Amino acid sequence: MQSPESAVSGEPKKSWKKGSAGPVVGRVASTAIAPAGNRAIAMTNLETLTYEIDGSVARITLNRPERGNGITPRMPAELAACVERANLDPEVHVIALAGNGTGFCGGYDLVASAEGDMSELGGVEAPEGSPLDPAVIGANHMPESNWDPVTDFQFMWRNVRGFMSLFHSEKPVLCKVHGYCVAGGTDMALCSDLLVIASEAKIGYPPARVWGSPTTAMWASRVGPMRAKRLLLTGDSLTGAEAEEWGLATEAAPAAELDERFERLVGRVAQMPINQLVMMKMLVNQGLYAQGLHQTQLLGTFFDGVARHTEEGHGFVRRAAESGFKEAVRERDEPYGDFGLEGFGLE
Repeated sequence: MQSPESAVSGEPKKSWKKGSAGPVVGRVASTAIAPAGNRAIAMTNLETLTYEIDGSVARITLNRPERGNGITPRMPAELAACVERANLDPEVHVIALAGNGTGFCGGYDLVASAEGDMSELGGVEAPEGSPLDPAVIGANHMPESNWDPVTDFQFMWRNVRGFMSLFHSEKPVLCKVHGYCVAGGTDMALCSDLLVIASEAKIGYPPARVWGSPTTAMWASRVGPMRAKRLLLTGDSLTGAEAEEWGLATEAAPAAELDERFERLVGRVAQMPINQLVMMKMLVNQGLYAQGLHQTQLLGTFFDGVARHTEEGHGFVRRAAESGFKEAVRERDEPYGDFGLEGFGLE
């Protein structure tokens, strides 16, 4: 799946990408959005995603395709910084979130950490000995250690705050999902305001079976308590078409039509005045706040730490250390018939 096209045929767009020292100029083909002038954004230190201004649209694209856009501690921090930049840009009306590569996001990049190597959890500036210090995280995840749930919470809560920057953003965020969106990847998709998904894509939270809890806890808000329980009490996933039917996604489209459908909706939203967009989003979000979303997220984040320190959670880590993370995941999911992209769990 290619990254989103620009708004106006023949006009160049400028973007700042991983490791670049300046703007990358490309050709564009879509006619969905009238430009407000393409502007380069000096965000030169992004490592996990790209940020570009495309007319009245700020495009944030997850950019770790070689790792399935796996989440690292740096990704939520960079995500929040890009959202803030878009909110402060007077010409941006809407934020478009997508992913490069074969899918939107395969969740946290846990291959190394589940196998006992916490060194890849660095990348965020923090004092030595802080809850973000890889050595502290590693020591707090040893099965024989005296687990500190608050230290664990402080580590994970910063990720939640990064994901929730999408929800708290004054300007609306539209997310496009292709291929797969599982585990922690669903935090970003469901914290967005509108979700357009490929009909054949896979979306779900398999770590509900062992070693995880959805920290942003958006499932019940999206599909209601009964359907949220149907998914979280089994770890089953949905197809994109089912996600639209269940109300988890705004629209579903065949993969070949996904970009066009997404751009059409982005273009319609971008036509609205910024002040109206901010007010309409704020109005709807108040209902979710009143239902106790923040309190539920606090619980979900603590539960995520608990799930990683149950006997079953420690057993999962031991198995990953012995045979590799992929094998541990296979043994977790294969009894349900949905390991990898093989199935979904709903008949």
